[in-house]
Amino acid sequence: MTPRQIELVRTSFAQVAPIAGSVARLFYGRLFELDPSLRPLFKSDFEEQGNKLMTMIGGVVGTLDQPEKLLPLAQNLGRRHAAYGVEDLHYETVGAALLWTLDKGLGADFTLEVEQAWAAAYGLLSTTMSTAANEMFAAA
Repeated sequence: MTPRQIELVRTSFAQVAPIAGSVARLFYGRLFELDPSLRPLFKSDFEEQGNKLMTMIGGVVGTLDQPEKLLPLAQNLGRRHAAYGVEDLHYETVGAALLWTLDKGLGADFTLEVEQAWAAAYGLLSTTMSTAANEMFAAA
């Protein structure tokens, strides 16, 4: 990711962070609309799940310029999510729900440049997570 993309992701995340609960509800609503089969993967209540989501995104956003911290974080997330039943095909659906949610949450501030920055950040995260999960299963 470029420094400009990192700046755009951080700035736009700061804009949606104050409405984290609404953003999380939008995200999960869209996720289950896109793929209702994902609902059983979520065992906790959705307020708690939304808090976890926003905390996780905040952690990723905060380490985008620190690959030595970001990559182990993403690898651990990938292994944990695989244990919950997340499969490679789910990452595309999650990415679509994330970008849709950011569009709704940011409105006019969700420019093409911001969208591309988030797509790059999510691409890095999801690829790292998926690779770690697949390596875990290959080693088993």
